[in-house]
Amino acid sequence: MLTIRQLRKRKVAQWVLGYTAVAWALLQGVGLLSDTYGWSAIPMRVGVALAVLGFFLTLVIAWFQGERGQQRVTRLEVVLIALVVIVGGAWLWQTVRSTADTSATMANTGIPTIENDPSIAVLPLANMSADKEQQYFSDGVSEELLNVLNKVPELRVIARTSSFAFKGQDLPIPEIARRLNVASILQGSVRKAGERVRISVQLVRATDGAQLWTETYDRKLDDIFQVQDEIAASVVEELKLKLLKAPTVTPVDPRVYALVLQAQALLDQQSKEGRAQALVVFKQALSIAPNEARAWAGLGRVYINQSIYSEMPPAEAAKLAREALDKALRIDPRNVIAITGLARLAADFDFNAQAAADYNRRALQIEPNNLVAINTLGILLSNVGRFDEALPLYDYRVAHDPANPTAYNNRGITRYYARQWDSAIDDFRTALRLSPAFVGARNGIAVSLLVGKGDAAGALREIAGEPDEASRLQVRALALHALGRTRESNAALQALIKTYGEQQPTLIALAYSYRVDRDEAFRWLDEAARMRDPAATSVAFDVLSDSLRDDPRWLPFLRKIGYAPEQLAAIRIDVPKPGT
Repeated sequence: MLTIRQLRKRKVAQWVLGYTAVAWALLQGVGLLSDTYGWSAIPMRVGVALAVLGFFLTLVIAWFQGERGQQRVTRLEVVLIALVVIVGGAWLWQTVRSTADTSATMANTGIPTIENDPSIAVLPLANMSADKEQQYFSDGVSEELLNVLNKVPELRVIARTSSFAFKGQDLPIPEIARRLNVASILQGSVRKAGERVRISVQLVRATDGAQLWTETYDRKLDDIFQVQDEIAASVVEELKLKLLKAPTVTPVDPRVYALVLQAQALLDQQSKEGRAQALVVFKQALSIAPNEARAWAGLGRVYINQSIYSEMPPAEAAKLAREALDKALRIDPRNVIAITGLARLAADFDFNAQAAADYNRRALQIEPNNLVAINTLGILLSNVGRFDEALPLYDYRVAHDPANPTAYNNRGITRYYARQWDSAIDDFRTALRLSPAFVGARNGIAVSLLVGKGDAAGALREIAGEPDEASRLQVRALALHALGRTRESNAALQALIKTYGEQQPTLIALAYSYRVDRDEAFRWLDEAARMRDPAATSVAFDVLSDSLRDDPRWLPFLRKIGYAPEQLAAIRIDVPKPGT
């Protein structure tokens, strides 16, 4: 009969406690390594199964051998050990099999394989610097890696906005990959201390979270571009992609690299304050390194955006942007951001669609997968009425940036011009789901409801949540007019004219057009053309201008902005398939 004395005599408690301590320590080590290197659940599950199996083996061995060699191995001991091994082995095999089945299920529920779809998302590298204000630096390095990988034609790379959407979220790698529809993930950390930087990266297979490659680089800040090149080359090699030439990063003057990354991060905030701060930081960088092309290109981009958001008069913005972008190209003729900036200037400020098309062709010849260039070409095609060619470009952008509200909003605008009302509303609503305060999306829904669905009351409800006051006033004027509430409509229109007449004459012209006040509509259109309002080029195919199309003043106005039918027919726009 089993007694406490027998257990103490055979030292069973000591054996069990000793084994438990060792097993617990080993499992903690496996867990730490799994978290650090993004391993799948298989090692931990196998480790737990082995630990349980070892526990029963320890009990058997402790019972028979606890008195240090005073007993021989008996037949009963052998039978018990064999039984534990057989039963435990079957359970271990089932555990591994079920884990593999789970991984296979994940692979079959929306996660592509590397062999069938070479694709990657670069997650924001964790900031391990003592100074937490260095977050912009780690984010910037992440974006640099993303951009250089995007130069690989055979690799589908998810854009920054979508990859960074998971920042701070504790989600398993397979789940992030499923949402982004990619086969692999690049993750890691950055530690910057003075003039030294340490970058640790891991390439993870998305279907099961298995680590394919890992490396740590401890270098001087001057060598960071070489590190980025080495990382890109290693990723390409691990994903078994064949290239004639590995992609490389365009170096930035090390003295201002951190400032350029900081300015880009501020600009990407898409706020008035962020743009103003980005302007200051770009200028600071240029005061140190006046021949830094990336800083000049970024400065030009700031000026264009400030004009778009009515933070600077169009003429002044165009002049400053052109000077900055031209300087960037004189320094680096292959700077795609500068080239696409000049394309926007040509189309929206110079009313020269052919020059814009030429710039877009040049940008896409340099970087066929560049989403900024693809988006700029899509805007141009939409403005000149070539919707069937614009929409596939936006589809490409959505596929490569699925968490970016701007991608859906821009596609929605094109569908609005194409009078695809339901599809346009769906895109605008998707933009709002991704960013509830996104500027312009509610305006797009409201106008689509008003002119496409005849729902003035719905448009009035929708526009109430639009952050942009000018759009809010314009749509209120239109919807109230449609509802017969003339006094309120007039009040909204007068408020629009008083507040935004000098900045956005096109908005006012379209409001008068909808109210079929042609004289006022053309008066404001002429003002828009005179002051080079960037929105003027969108009038040609806007449904709000339908009441003007049979007026004898319509074609002369279109010729003034370069959008008359014969002028559009003469424009030659190359529309390459992205990635080719």
